[in-house]
Amino acid sequence: MKWSVSLQAEGDREVTLEEVVELADAVAIHNGIATGMGTTSYGVQMVVEATSTDEAIKLAMPLFTAAVTKAGLPIWPVLTVEAVGDEEEMEWYEEIPDGSHVTDEDPR
Repeated sequence: MKWSVSLQAEGDREVTLEEVVELADAVAIHNGIATGMGTTSYGVQMVVEATSTDEAIKLAMPLFTAAVTKAGLPIWPVLTVEAVGDEEEMEWYEEIPDGSHVTDEDPR
């Protein structure tokens, strides 16, 4: 099953746009995205193939560390880790009541 794993690390200085772009490039191979510009943290969301939440996180951690290293960012403590499996996401969508929809219109 595919898992979307989000990881965020926090440190002691502001992350630049260039660093986030390098991090995004480093996780692109894992269908990943990166965040953190202008903050004292950086994070990624990437896709891994695993059989459980624990395995997904276990697989994602070294990929995250490798991407951070490749991007030239400092290794900071990981404060947030979250994994959502395809099946869990499908269950969430099934809970949306029929007739519900999202629009770009202002609800006022």
